[in-house]
Amino acid sequence: MTPSLFLRSTLCGLGLLGFATASLAANSDAFLGRWALTIPGGAAGWLEVKKENSWYDGSILWGGGSVVPVSSVVIDGDVLTVTRTRNVERKDAAGTVLRTQQLTETLTGRVEGDTLRLTRTAPKNDGTGFDRADFTGQRIPALSPRPDVKAVKFGGPVTLFNGKDLAGWSLIGNSAENGWKVVNGQLVNDPAQVEGQPRKRYGNLRTDREFEDFNLTLEVNVPAGSNSGVYLRGIYEVQVFDSHGKPLNPHNMGAIYSRITPSAPAELPPGEWQTMDITLVNRHVTVVLNGTTIIDNEPLMGCTGGAMWSDESKPGPLWLQGDHGPVSYRNLVLRPVIK
Repeated sequence: MTPSLFLRSTLCGLGLLGFATASLAANSDAFLGRWALTIPGGAAGWLEVKKENSWYDGSILWGGGSVVPVSSVVIDGDVLTVTRTRNVERKDAAGTVLRTQQLTETLTGRVEGDTLRLTRTAPKNDGTGFDRADFTGQRIPALSPRPDVKAVKFGGPVTLFNGKDLAGWSLIGNSAENGWKVVNGQLVNDPAQVEGQPRKRYGNLRTDREFEDFNLTLEVNVPAGSNSGVYLRGIYEVQVFDSHGKPLNPHNMGAIYSRITPSAPAELPPGEWQTMDITLVNRHVTVVLNGTTIIDNEPLMGCTGGAMWSDESKPGPLWLQGDHGPVSYRNLVLRPVIK
């Protein structure tokens, strides 16, 4: 081979190597970002894949509960592999826990445009094989800059609760008990349990109307140790919880559940009426609790646990969590944003 031919061959090889490297990088970049999942069974989920220094990492929301870190993220060519672990209690015939075992689930997927097609492979709890299910995720569009909330125009007030009955509200799901009732002009949830009997599952209450962006004001009374939540558009939970005196936490009163921690403790002792003033505009939220701004026009990175769906682009109802504990609401008034 002549020197010139050798040089051309070498340069060609380096060019192909560079093209292959660039293609792999492009494939890897296609997975980066936040994904709105519709997980097996239809519940809402969320996945974030990011590059952390020199490695890949991620977080996940799987139906209910909190956003948690995944165990690992691996990108091999055009295939994404995410692993997550869960604990399974091993019990004897009497129900005594003998040990807790960790099981590892695997999510594998490929990108098709803005769709992530995934397969979940999970060991069965009894160790007799694997369950497999296909599901999808949609790429979440980038957040817009923080809106100028002072410049936003709101429409006239919409009274969501008339203080007399449950007109305009419906129970979510047909299999749950209804603990909601009207008492002395208050919307009260009383999820009573009978000692010695199986636990009853109580339902959440939603508005029949659906909304986009808005300002919402309400009053809420949380008994000692109790827990509820106000879901905006059916997907973002503003936590309602007796957290008086507790350290700041993304699960405290007024937090965006597991996502945004209040900047200051503003909750009152249990049993006192508390005020919430919540503004949702362009996937940014402001929460004023008892006159103190605890979340100031912060971006919402995705749905929260228990969301009705993961699509952040469509309108949805206001709904109140009723499956946790007793709580009372009153003076629920919404003013929609005028587009």
